[in-house]
Amino acid sequence: MTKKKKQNNGTMKGQVNKGMDTSSVFTIESSASNWRESRETLTTDTHTPVQMSRRNSFSSAMESGSIFSGSIGSVPSKASALSTDALLLKQKTSSEDIEGQSTERESWDNKVQYLLAVVGFAVGLGNVWRFPYLAQKNGGGAFLIPYVIMLAIEGIPLFYLELAVGQRLRKGAIGAWNEVSPFLGGIGIACCFVSFWVALYYNTIIAWCLYYLVLSFRATLPWAACPDPVPKECNMSSPTTYFWYRKTLDISSSVEETGNLNWWILVSLFVAWLIVFLCMIKGIASSGKVVYVTATFPYLVLIIFFFRGVTLEGFQHGLEYFFVPDFSRLGDPQVWLEAATQIFFSLGLAFGGLIAFSSYMPVRNNCYVDAILVSVINCGTSVFAGIVIFSILGFKANNSYNECLATRNSQLIRLFNTTDLTVPEAGTQTTFTVFEPSLQRWIQKLGIMPELPVCDLQAELQKSGSGTGLAFIAFTEAINQFPAAPFWSILFFLMLLTLGLDSMFGTLEGVVTSIMDMNLISNLRKDVLAGVLCAVSLLMSFGFATQNGPYIFVLFDEFSGNIPLLVIAFFEVIGISYFYGLKRFGDDISLMIGYRPNYYWLIMWKYVSPLAIVVIFLASVIKMAVTGTTYDAWDSATATTTALSWPGGHKFVAAFLILTAVLWIPGVALVKYFRLIKWEPETPAYFPEEELKIEKELKIYEPSDMERKLFYWREVLD
Repeated sequence: MTKKKKQNNGTMKGQVNKGMDTSSVFTIESSASNWRESRETLTTDTHTPVQMSRRNSFSSAMESGSIFSGSIGSVPSKASALSTDALLLKQKTSSEDIEGQSTERESWDNKVQYLLAVVGFAVGLGNVWRFPYLAQKNGGGAFLIPYVIMLAIEGIPLFYLELAVGQRLRKGAIGAWNEVSPFLGGIGIACCFVSFWVALYYNTIIAWCLYYLVLSFRATLPWAACPDPVPKECNMSSPTTYFWYRKTLDISSSVEETGNLNWWILVSLFVAWLIVFLCMIKGIASSGKVVYVTATFPYLVLIIFFFRGVTLEGFQHGLEYFFVPDFSRLGDPQVWLEAATQIFFSLGLAFGGLIAFSSYMPVRNNCYVDAILVSVINCGTSVFAGIVIFSILGFKANNSYNECLATRNSQLIRLFNTTDLTVPEAGTQTTFTVFEPSLQRWIQKLGIMPELPVCDLQAELQKSGSGTGLAFIAFTEAINQFPAAPFWSILFFLMLLTLGLDSMFGTLEGVVTSIMDMNLISNLRKDVLAGVLCAVSLLMSFGFATQNGPYIFVLFDEFSGNIPLLVIAFFEVIGISYFYGLKRFGDDISLMIGYRPNYYWLIMWKYVSPLAIVVIFLASVIKMAVTGTTYDAWDSATATTTALSWPGGHKFVAAFLILTAVLWIPGVALVKYFRLIKWEPETPAYFPEEELKIEKELKIYEPSDMERKLFYWREVLD
């Protein structure tokens, strides 16, 4: 073995590294036989034919002209195993090919940077303003039961799968799924389109946060009180509601009324896209530095708000409303559907960002531990954010309830003063309950019922809402009641800004990495691609800056991601489990982390996760068909929102957003199957297979008869 090692190290430039042609002990026959035939027949002017020796999982064979120096081909001893950070450094200084260019991908500076980026991508605005609302709506503490179950059968298995695929294949979503099977290449393109549509409207939230952040640097917050003279619309709603709908959005009465451009929002959009571009100008080399701030700052702010919230009067009412379980809600299928949907989207599955991020990690990184760690952090963040949000909303509801009681009591006192009824002596607690017996006699005497405000603490808590209503109306109203309100407002919107930027980096990184891996334009620089992408997105974002822009935002939010992401995730897990094979996938994972996935993961990938996705998809479609598709339009006359049906033209836009993503999956498969266009097989990235086998002392894995019947029945095993 030592002699062979020296021979590999002494290979001259221009010669073929024959160590790369060693057959793998993990090899099985590919289920995509048509692909193998096409690889044997396809040749190009610039590439030599790909050798068709049987390879291990993900077909790691390189073209016969590939050259690698001894630093890559050498086999380190097991005793000298490197840490993850050392492996990253080694990867950065890897060998050069015949043209003097590195054969390896760029990589993260260290493991902490990578984990912060993945956590920042997974933990987003939905953890702060979506999960708390779903919990209190669907049984409080009881909602955690379906939430954790869906995390176990759907969230973590898919998260683990995507991290493993990216780390093994060293490519973005398009290149990775093309290499799994050429007929699944449409999955990567679908990921790119979904990520682009979602990033387009998601950055609008960042623009709104920027607008509120700038206005927070005032001695008095502009949404703290109604303008003078007080408009009827503001008097009927609230100062925060009025400022959001009338001053910030200047919203029209329906989606069909386009209206004028909102220049302040347009300027905010320009700044938001400029920030995203500057943070991504050098790929992970720049965004990897930014995540040290954007991924940690939200937790700092949440901790500050937590200690502030639990010291406020009435905070316990909010926590009680958030956590007290209503187990009767568990019998409602809608609760389980919303738990599964929240898990799915809060982890950032099927966007391609996770595959892109993990593709920059060394192959020896333990992606299994990463998947468990990030998933737990994500869900723990959701629960902690719920505690913070509802402790402060409990304070707000308690203040509103006490103000209502004070108003009711003052009206009762005035009523009693106009009659001969006895008013309680001075010093008596003036609550309306004191007056109830006398009030009933007074009503019987006059035969009328006075108009008194109805005070209900639970009703006040239910006004919290979700999404933009929670962030820009309910929470800002609570902040108005804090001492030094501008300071707390600055902290809050800085937190939302950093949460949004983290998710934007991962979403756009999935698009940029995939396009770069396709190599459509030779010598295309990553900063140029990021600049073009951000510029095009800014121009398309003009539609969100009009008076009907908020309704267009809702249209994108409801249709650009939900259905397409479910479809993509289904084909991802089906592609690995049935097309590529769990035996081969298990071989890949054992090469990277040293051990195979156990029965739990195999059962999830093969059966449970695909079934859960199908159920969610069907339930979503049925719900949409039964309840219809509507949006909430602002009615200035009543200062409330009303549900309106989407016009036909906007339903067409919704269908366009869905189809531009999902049709790539069957479309690419049909084009390649019938060879309608000339296509080249994906060139695998370098993977030190033989090194890893020797280093980890791996032996041929022989599955039992039960495993063959349960998990590998579609695979041809040696």
